[in-house]
Amino acid sequence: MINIKKISGCVVLFVWMITIISCHDSSHQQMINILAQLNKRNNSPLNPFSPEAKVVQCDSFLTKIPGNSNNPSVLTAKAGLLLKVGREEEAVKIYERLIKRTDFMSIDAMMPDIGLAYMRLGERSNCMLNHNGESCIFPIKDGGVHLIKTGSSKAIETYESVLKSHPEDLSSRWLLNIAFMTLGGYPKNVPKEYLIPGLDADTAFKVKPFNDMAADLGLNINGRAGGVIVDDFNNDGYLDIVTSGWGLDDAMHYFQNNKDGTFSDMTEHSGLKGITGGLNIQQTDYNNDGNTDIFVLRGAWNQQGFGNQPSSLLRNNGDGTFTDVTIPSGLLFFHPTQTAVWADFNNDGWLDVFIGAENIGGADTSGVHTCMLYINNHDGTFTNVAESAHCNITSFVKGVASADFNNDGWADIFISTLDGKKHLLKNLGKPGMNVDFEDVTEQSGISKNKRGTFTTWFYDYNNDGWPDIMVSDYDYRINSLGYYAAEKALGKPTEGAGNVYLYRNNHDGTFTDVTKETGLDKVVYSMGANFGDIDNDGYLDMYFGTGNPDFRSLIPNKMFKNIGGKTFADVTISSRTGNLQKGHGVAFADFRNNGTQDIFIEMGGAFRGDSYTSSLYVNPGQSNNNFISLKLEGVKANRAAIGSRIKVTFTENGVKRSVYKDVNSGGSFGSSPLRQELGIGQAKLIDDIEIRWAGSNTIQHFKNVSPNQFLHITEGDNHAEVIHLKKLTFKHKLQAPMCMPMVTALK
Repeated sequence: MINIKKISGCVVLFVWMITIISCHDSSHQQMINILAQLNKRNNSPLNPFSPEAKVVQCDSFLTKIPGNSNNPSVLTAKAGLLLKVGREEEAVKIYERLIKRTDFMSIDAMMPDIGLAYMRLGERSNCMLNHNGESCIFPIKDGGVHLIKTGSSKAIETYESVLKSHPEDLSSRWLLNIAFMTLGGYPKNVPKEYLIPGLDADTAFKVKPFNDMAADLGLNINGRAGGVIVDDFNNDGYLDIVTSGWGLDDAMHYFQNNKDGTFSDMTEHSGLKGITGGLNIQQTDYNNDGNTDIFVLRGAWNQQGFGNQPSSLLRNNGDGTFTDVTIPSGLLFFHPTQTAVWADFNNDGWLDVFIGAENIGGADTSGVHTCMLYINNHDGTFTNVAESAHCNITSFVKGVASADFNNDGWADIFISTLDGKKHLLKNLGKPGMNVDFEDVTEQSGISKNKRGTFTTWFYDYNNDGWPDIMVSDYDYRINSLGYYAAEKALGKPTEGAGNVYLYRNNHDGTFTDVTKETGLDKVVYSMGANFGDIDNDGYLDMYFGTGNPDFRSLIPNKMFKNIGGKTFADVTISSRTGNLQKGHGVAFADFRNNGTQDIFIEMGGAFRGDSYTSSLYVNPGQSNNNFISLKLEGVKANRAAIGSRIKVTFTENGVKRSVYKDVNSGGSFGSSPLRQELGIGQAKLIDDIEIRWAGSNTIQHFKNVSPNQFLHITEGDNHAEVIHLKKLTFKHKLQAPMCMPMVTALK
C-alpha cells in the first residue's frame, strides 16, 4: 500500500493511477481501496475536520510532557475538541475544573464556550438520545421541550453571566433564548434585557403542520452532513431513498420502497458497502439504459490536500446493485467538490456533467482546482473539455445549476461561489466536442452583488416560461449564524446577510434582483435546499437546510410559500419544519402516490458530535387542488429526459394559465425525483401538456388530459401511458417509553 499522507494534488492522482494499473481488483474494489486509504490519511491532527486525531494529540501533550498534565491551554483546547467528537460530559467536566482553578486567568473569555457545552449536553440527552418528531423543531414546544433539564438550565446560568459583562454578544443572547425555549420558559422567563421578542410569532400566511415520520419508517439515520436522492432505482414506479455522509468513514444507505408504506434497508445487498463519503449525491442515466445511476461528490470544505478526493460514478445494474465505474469511465480525479449538474450540453442525446471545484487559494497547499466539463463519449466514458469550452472556472465553487435561460434550445450554466463571483455561462450551441460557452455575467445584471453564495438553482417561480435564478447568500464572515438571526429578530440586520437572492428573468438575457419585493430578504444561510409545490397551486415553494460547522449556529431550517408567483411567505413556524440542527440535502417527493409532496432532509453537521437524525416531513395535505405527475422518457433526447421543458396549460376558475417545469432534480444540494409533479390548482381538465424535448428540441402536445394521474410519456409516442400506483399510508410506530439515560449531575 502506497503512503499518501504527504502527497497532494496531481501527484496523488499520478501515484494512485500507478496503484490502480498494477492492481487486479475490479474498478469497484479499487475505489473502495482508494477511499479506505484516504480515510486513513485524513485521520490527522493537521486536518481541521479530524477532531478525533486532535484529541489524541492533546492527550499526548498532557501525558508525555513532564508537568503538563494540568496545562490550562491544552485542557481548554481538549474540551472544545471533545464537543466536536460528541463527548459533551467530558468537556463539561474539564470546563468546570478550570473554572475552580485560581491560576486560570481566561475564565471570562471561556464562558461562552462553557455555555455552549451545556447546550450541547442538553441536546444530546434530549434531542438525540430521546429523539421524537418534535425534537429541535423551532419554536420548541410540546414534545420538543427537554425532559432532562440539566444542560439547558446550566447553559442559561452561564449565558446570563456572559451577557452581564458582554450585552453586545448576540450569539450568546440567541442561545440564551433558545435554552429558555427548550425548557418551556420562552418568552415569559427570559430576563427582559436579554429577551429576543417574537421568535415564536407566526406569520400572517399559515400552512398545515408537517409531521416528521422518519423514525416511524426506519429512515432516521443518525449521521453527519450529507446528500439525498429520492427516485425510483428499481423501476417499479415507487420512490426509493439513497443517502450519504460527508466523511470517508460515513456509509451510504439505500432504502427500497416496499410498496406498502414501509421501506427496507437494502444497503448490504446493493453493493454500496465500502463506497463511503459524499457530501452531495445526484442521480443520472449516463449510459441511457433506463436505470437510474448515482454520482457521489466528495472533498468539499477540506483544505491542505485533505479535500483531494475522488468523486464516484455508480452504475445501476438493474438488479438492485450498483458498481463503481469511476475509473473506466474516465471520471477519476482528485479535487474537492460537492456540486455538479448533469445535462446534455451538446444536444447529442447523452448526458454530460459539469463539476464545480473548490479552489480556496491563499495559504491552501492542495493545488489549483478548476471546474470540469465531461462530455459523454456514448460508450460509457467521458472527456474533459472544460478548457476548450471556456468553462474552466477557478473559484471557491459551492453550487452549479443548468437550464436554458434564454430559450434558444441549449443548456446554459450558473455558478455560485464563496468568493462572491457569480458566473452565468451562455451555451454557444456548438455540437460534439466543440461545445463552447460565453461568460455573460456582466451583461446579465447579476454581477453587482459580490457577496459569497452557496445553494442555487434555476426555476420558473412566476410561470412566465423563462427560468429565473435563486442563489443563497452565505457570507457569514466571523460571527455565528445565531448572531445574525438575533440581529435580524432585533430589527438591526447586516445588509444582505443570509438572504435568499432571487433574480427574475427579463426575457432579454438580463435579470432583475427581486429579493426584497418578493419578501426573501430574510436570514437563512442555506447549505442544502430544494423546491416543490406543497399545495399544488402551480407555484413552486422552497425549503432550506441551514447552518455551518460552528456549534453556535443553531438556527432553524426555513420554509417559504410561493404566493401566486409574486411574493414568498415564511411559513416555517406553522409548517413545523424549522429544525434547529444542521440541514443539508433536501428532496421534495410524492412518496405516497397521493399527489402530495413530502420533504426528506439529510441532517447533521461536519463533526461527529454534530451528527443528527434525518427527517421525513410528511405533508398532511394543504388543499384539494389537483395535480399531474409525468415520467418522461427520451428517445432522441437523453433517456432520463433531463433538461426537457414541460408546459401545462389549464383553465382554473375561468382563468387560463400555464405552469412550467424543467425535468431535473431541483436544488444544487439534494435531489428530488426526475418524475415531475405539477400542481394545477382547481382545474378539472388539462387543456394541453406541451413537452419540448432536450437535445432534439422537438415539441409534443397532449390535449384534454384528466388530472390526478401518473403518466409515462415517451418521446415520439403520442399516446401517454397511465401508470397505476397504489396510494400508500405511512403508519406511526408505537413509541416505547422514553429512555432516561443516566446523566451526571452537574454542579
